[in-house]
Amino acid sequence: MSEAIDAIRPNNGPDDRPDHLGHYPGYDPLPPVLMYHSVAPYDHDPYLVTVRPQRFEQQMRWLHRRRLRATSMRELLAARRNGADRGLVGLTFDDGYSDFREHAQPVLARFGFTATVFVIADLLGGANSWDQPGPRKTLMTAGEIRHIAAGGMEIGSHSRRHVSLTSITTAELTAEVSGSRAILQEVSGQDVSGFCYPYGHLDALAVNAVRTAGYHYGCAIWRSPLTAVHALPRSYIGDRDGSLRLLAKLYRHHLRYRPPALGQRRR
Repeated sequence: MSEAIDAIRPNNGPDDRPDHLGHYPGYDPLPPVLMYHSVAPYDHDPYLVTVRPQRFEQQMRWLHRRRLRATSMRELLAARRNGADRGLVGLTFDDGYSDFREHAQPVLARFGFTATVFVIADLLGGANSWDQPGPRKTLMTAGEIRHIAAGGMEIGSHSRRHVSLTSITTAELTAEVSGSRAILQEVSGQDVSGFCYPYGHLDALAVNAVRTAGYHYGCAIWRSPLTAVHALPRSYIGDRDGSLRLLAKLYRHHLRYRPPALGQRRR
């Protein structure tokens, strides 16, 4: 399984990719992108969205020891455009839970990592009411969002109300996608360039709305026929993921998206 690490670890050897994006048929042009939600102690977590702080620190240390650096999506995509993404792993946090500031941000700072936090624009300072009957978790306030943005984190949009974008009207879709971007840009002071689809639900209309709204990229969960820069798949990371499971997930990503052999490439 060490080849999974070697595939994204920095090296000084030649790169045989045909262009700076590494496009091959069936080959994902990005390194692995990890998907987190909440980092906090817990007793009950029916949706498996919470990672205990001790486990999170172990996971980040595991990446660091293997000379991998977790970055925001903004940084990852910029590095990819410059052909400098080896050794990087995308790091994302959905929903914008307030525990990010207390339990995740200090660990990231310790290792020199950054992340993208996808925030729900109309629920700042609220709670995860969509996760019935799971435990209530507090969402970051506008002030907390500005604090983590000032600390080097990227702020992305996770819609306005955390609704499935495939089950609403066209007008509602525009409000969820474009409206949330305008709100979060004002709150964070950043150019909000990334969108994350609530529940991972997307279709061609939703992806087109994200593109039309001016987002540079979108994060999904699963690979699909719509997979592209506005529907990037990610790897779920949970509290059960120790070193062996992390390695297996990187290995699976490497196998799923590895380029074909030289003799099989289209000319």
